[in-house]
Amino acid sequence: MLKRTTYGAVCALLIASAATAQDADTVVATVGETEITLGEMIVAKAQLPEQYQQFPDEVLFEGVLDQLIQQQLFADSLGDTPARVEYTLANERRALLAGEAINDINADVVTEEAVQAAYEAMFVDAESQTEWNASHLLVETEEEAEAALERVEAGEDFAEVAREVSTGPSGPSGGELGWFGPGQMVGEFETAVTDMEPGDVSGPVQTQFGWHIVKLNDQRMAEQPALDEVRPQLQQQVREEAVTIRLEELRAEADVTMPDEGAFDPSIISNLDLLEPAE
Repeated sequence: MLKRTTYGAVCALLIASAATAQDADTVVATVGETEITLGEMIVAKAQLPEQYQQFPDEVLFEGVLDQLIQQQLFADSLGDTPARVEYTLANERRALLAGEAINDINADVVTEEAVQAAYEAMFVDAESQTEWNASHLLVETEEEAEAALERVEAGEDFAEVAREVSTGPSGPSGGELGWFGPGQMVGEFETAVTDMEPGDVSGPVQTQFGWHIVKLNDQRMAEQPALDEVRPQLQQQVREEAVTIRLEELRAEADVTMPDEGAFDPSIISNLDLLEPAE
């Protein structure tokens, strides 16, 4: 009994040692002279659609390996690698390496101090902004806008006129747009409300969508959001700024040459025939 127990323990130890010794370069299978490694399987599994990720590992191991073997068999049958594949691989390698570089840049930049500084720059140190609450009606022509304005100036309820004539999505709700701040409306519309006082009704305002009559219901100074409300936005801003700064450094360090103006017809990038082998 002791000998059997010892033998079993030794086998278990050997199996555990073999598993521990496996790394990403461990060859799992070969197709001809091509080796398929454990690292390639791990990457292939990680790239599977989400619905497949929930399958048991024993199922995925077999399925991923079979997929890679099938792909290698097809690849080997092709012979010479088409030029478009080589160019695609070059682009994908460049993109993957760039992504790794960006990940390295972003690894440590999102500190609480950096987020706090971004918050203060965006909100605490910035001037307070005005927000407006407005309603509008939208029609196709200036004549229709003038006609609607005459009805409102004659005493008809703005919301009722908007429900009747407005072609915009807010028409059924009486033209109510709710609260909005700078940059949330097209320029002509924002300019109109900026020059109005609460209760005012504008003349016809033309935008890319048609002709508007605008009623300013109210305005207020925007309240600054709490830091935690905008934390994801600030974190992304910190990352983007770090990447921009590093990119500028890399540009300054590198010798980058650009084509002379007119050297290429821009339409050439749509010429897929250039990827085909010359006859």
